[in-house]
Amino acid sequence: RRQRQMCIRDSAGITAICLLTTGCAENENISQSTSEQSSSVSEMESSSQSDKNPNILSDEKNPLTGEYGFNENAVGKRPVAVMVSNIKAALPQYGIDEADIVYELPVEGGITRLMAIYADYTNVPDVCSVRSCRYYYPLIAYGMDAIYCHWGSDKTIALDTLNYLDIDRFDGNDNSLGYGTVFERDEERAAYYDTEHTGCLRGSRLADAIEDMGYRTDINETNESGAFIFNSPDSPKEPDGAVCMTAQLNYSGDYYSTFEYDSSNETYFKYHSGSPHNDGVTGNQLEFKNVIILATSISTRSDGKLMDIGLESGNGYYVSMGKAQPITWSKDSDDSPIKLYDESGNEISINAGKSYIGSVSYTHLTLPT
Repeated sequence: RRQRQMCIRDSAGITAICLLTTGCAENENISQSTSEQSSSVSEMESSSQSDKNPNILSDEKNPLTGEYGFNENAVGKRPVAVMVSNIKAALPQYGIDEADIVYELPVEGGITRLMAIYADYTNVPDVCSVRSCRYYYPLIAYGMDAIYCHWGSDKTIALDTLNYLDIDRFDGNDNSLGYGTVFERDEERAAYYDTEHTGCLRGSRLADAIEDMGYRTDINETNESGAFIFNSPDSPKEPDGAVCMTAQLNYSGDYYSTFEYDSSNETYFKYHSGSPHNDGVTGNQLEFKNVIILATSISTRSDGKLMDIGLESGNGYYVSMGKAQPITWSKDSDDSPIKLYDESGNEISINAGKSYIGSVSYTHLTLPT
């Protein structure tokens, strides 16, 4: 079949992303450390959290999705951001199906890492496998006023970033910042996975731990209106752009994320390097109302391993409801959120629902010919 494409190309001429009007994701088997990769989460302990923060649905909108039915006890509160391994040996992760926003950015060796963001800090699920910080993730979390959860960090610029931001955080590699309380090893998962893929955030303990640490829970003024401008949940709108039934972000030859549009429910189903990207507990394939592609400068640092990623501004695409709209984006300061604009410089509104946000390298954008 002939296919029309929109491509973002990197400096080597390698396609970093293709938006296709036809076509299907190629099915590949993701290598697993064992033939049985289902992991069970140990039964969550009873907690006073449910008494202090009951999940009372209200007419309020979720500030990260724009959807109705948000927990009234979480209205006006800070979100939580959790670092999640995305290496094939760690699949399937769990807890990511319940995230409101999922960021994916490249890290060393051609692999990527996810940052799952939850609007309601009182109802974060168990999340595994939690992995370490790279400096650009806390910068994004800080701009959203999120409490940041990770398991270690590189000891250079990432650690410096955490220190100078003085970001409210939990670190599974630090007893004073959560190991043994909000973090522990998933012992059942340890039977099938290397230890580095067993780090678990116990979501039911998080609200109490935030209180114990004395972290502020009220959202700051910059973020109180929500992550984006949302269209009404009852009136989604097609972006102003070309037909886009498939979107693919090529992070490397072995790691790419593909999104297939399902017109019946108007969402994009996610594939991880050719296979359905499923949550290990719910079994659900990840799906998103919005796919947001941020093109920026990405390069390898002088150590030949870690990455530098530009977070100031760039261009890209807003993909939703089978259409792809060219956009620009900016993050004005460390404590500013990422904003999305049309080509005339007006801030855009996006459809209510979960969003995937991926960052890829670019030199320029090329439209179909």
